[in-house]
Amino acid sequence: MKTIVFFLEEPSAKEMLSGLLPRLLSADIQPRYIVFRGKQDLEKNLTRKLRGWRLPDSAFVVIRDQDSGDCHEVKSTLADLCYKAGRDNVLIRIACRELESFYLGDLAAVEKGLGLSSLSAKQNSRKFRSPDNLGNPSQELLKLTKNVYQKVAGSRSISPYLNLDNNSSHSFNVLISGIRQLAKG
Repeated sequence: MKTIVFFLEEPSAKEMLSGLLPRLLSADIQPRYIVFRGKQDLEKNLTRKLRGWRLPDSAFVVIRDQDSGDCHEVKSTLADLCYKAGRDNVLIRIACRELESFYLGDLAAVEKGLGLSSLSAKQNSRKFRSPDNLGNPSQELLKLTKNVYQKVAGSRSISPYLNLDNNSSHSFNVLISGIRQLAKG
């Protein structure tokens, strides 16, 4: 059995993946989650955790928010940490700005997951056509849902409804594509 190990910045990313992966991975691939307490904790402990992983036939994915950093620098830093662990085959994915960009890229999923109405009609508005460009997606999602969205519970509720093939968040699409490639190989 193959294992894909996800190194995650926060619990909401685990909840998001828990709703997505059953639709992406075959039954012979087991996901495992290593959840950190923020980006500093992830960067501080990633090398040690990767170096210590001993389960054979494992693939690795690191997911981190871009926040206000430069995407290429964030990815380069994570790649260096993986290289120091002796793992140069790690899939690194950056959520442009924040994980909430993924949800803003599929307002129909937000609507269904949170039991709201009239959100999906806003998908074609300028700001939601490219949610990765928003400065603070989590605040935008709070405002849009009138404070119904909460990070962990919201991720758990929305993720089963996310459309894997039609999301206006480019970083979401790149993540899904990368996971699909790992699952094949």
